[in-house]
Amino acid sequence: MQNTKTGGFNLPSLNSTIRALFTGYLLVIGVGLLVAGGQILLTHGMADGKFGLSVDDVVYSYYGDRQSSKLENKLYGSMQDKAPRVVRQDIIKWVRNGSSEAQWDESIQQKFSNNCVQCHSVIPGLPDFRTYQGVKAVAQIDDGASISSLTRVSHIHLFGIAFIFFFVGLIFSLTIGIKKWLKTLIIVMPFVFLLFDVLSWWLTKIHPSFAWLTIIAGVGYTFASAYMWFISIWQMWWYPHQGITSSENPWFFSYK
Repeated sequence: MQNTKTGGFNLPSLNSTIRALFTGYLLVIGVGLLVAGGQILLTHGMADGKFGLSVDDVVYSYYGDRQSSKLENKLYGSMQDKAPRVVRQDIIKWVRNGSSEAQWDESIQQKFSNNCVQCHSVIPGLPDFRTYQGVKAVAQIDDGASISSLTRVSHIHLFGIAFIFFFVGLIFSLTIGIKKWLKTLIIVMPFVFLLFDVLSWWLTKIHPSFAWLTIIAGVGYTFASAYMWFISIWQMWWYPHQGITSSENPWFFSYK
């Protein structure tokens, strides 16, 4: 990175008020991304029943495990801590025996009421476990994420995360000492990887080998956005401040 004097609106020459605004945003976004990573580890990362995100986790989440039911896979995976082992075993045995409605009314419904309906009745997007029909729908062979859930999650990610990358990229665009072509490439990379990430979910739904694309895309936009985050923070607070002086523009560019 070159340490050259650069005119215009740039990070090292911002006054303390604007730097505080940008820094506050970046700090909140940084914490948010860390929490999002933790949430992924506790949901998708537990799809195979083991902590840590792997290719198998991605396959189970989007392609499914087509040798057993969605309900069984969840009870062995990300939902295994939501009910005692004996309860999970009773539910899995009921599913493997055909998930009869008579046994549901006799004993299984109460197990779901005690352990599952706190979430599976009020949270949009989750199956309703208060009824036999709601549980029966996920007691079928696990063919992965449904088309409706993929559509819902895809548009949420594309709209929401694109806004995050836009503002992080906007702040990073004010850095100095980075070649223009390289800065442009770094700013574009998170958006490209985000598109590949969402596309990979749909492709993995069709064939499990595309799960690798999900891992690569996630790593790609994580590193690109992390690089922009650290460089932006560094240039605002530790880079030699040699931008435009307050006499040239007292509103934004003075360093005080």
